[in-house]
Amino acid sequence: MKVIRITEPGGPEVLEEADRPEPMAGPGELKVRVRASALNRADLLQIRGHYPAPLDAPPDIPGLEYAGEVVAVGPRTHRFKVGDRVMGLVGGGAWSDVLVTHEREALPIPEGMDFTDAAALPEVYLTAYDALVLQGGLKPGETVLVHAVASGVGSAAALLCQASGARVVGTGRNAAKLARASEWGVAHTVLCESAPPRFADAVRAATGGRGADLCLDLVGGDYVPESMLALTSRGRMVLVGLVAGARTEVNLGLLLTRRLSVTGTVLRSRPLEEKMALTQSAERHLLPLFRSGALRPVVDAVLPKAELRQGLERMARNDLVGKLVVRWE
Repeated sequence: MKVIRITEPGGPEVLEEADRPEPMAGPGELKVRVRASALNRADLLQIRGHYPAPLDAPPDIPGLEYAGEVVAVGPRTHRFKVGDRVMGLVGGGAWSDVLVTHEREALPIPEGMDFTDAAALPEVYLTAYDALVLQGGLKPGETVLVHAVASGVGSAAALLCQASGARVVGTGRNAAKLARASEWGVAHTVLCESAPPRFADAVRAATGGRGADLCLDLVGGDYVPESMLALTSRGRMVLVGLVAGARTEVNLGLLLTRRLSVTGTVLRSRPLEEKMALTQSAERHLLPLFRSGALRPVVDAVLPKAELRQGLERMARNDLVGKLVVRWE
């Protein structure tokens, strides 16, 4: 089978196509023919040598999500059969013709959805659902502050909040991208052009002085202390990304007096059992919303595999809204 592999740490130019033996499906596993994958910032970091793959994933083949069809099943596999269309998250290795995954980590593709749309769903929606609902305790009627709302996870989070009856205030650094946010039900946007960012006053103004109940922070760095100022009493923050840096200075007095909670989270390095539990929960709660049309993929562009490197360069320039999907055929 063909794979896209990292030859050495660097930029997209260090990627090359190579041949590898096809993997075999073990007990409870599926062998999936990949029809589409998607690009993520974690892929860029891995290519640069800053984000090693977990031990159960190929160290030199990036790719965190896929959509395809089952071509073989291992012993004691019950949920899927050959020919079923599936999508899901993996620790790595999705940039290949074929991959193997546990059947409890795979999701059925909703009827009528094509592979390219399906490939845009797993990473962003599982991340948003886990952070907002399972860890953030999202409730109807709440106000949610979503940073980088025009990103893949940000747009998915906004749509998930809309489907849950929550109001969204979104931030971003590009006015043209923020103008798209109303498509995802975002009630109010804040353009963050200054350094350090200043948005707390605008969030409080948009909420009648109360502040946000929950913050999904995909940026980190100096966004963290400003987000704390933007939260209401007993507000919650879930930190998912560190695009703006891994260090900042926070006012612990504010954390105490407002009784705030800050939760850090990551999906890729979790134990298999936790990934399975998340996937099963998402299947019960998210797939019906995709079938009804309440949730949908936000796709910036679909590229052929030959243009994967150009897609990574676009991502590095922050030159996209939603997801970049790669056809693997």
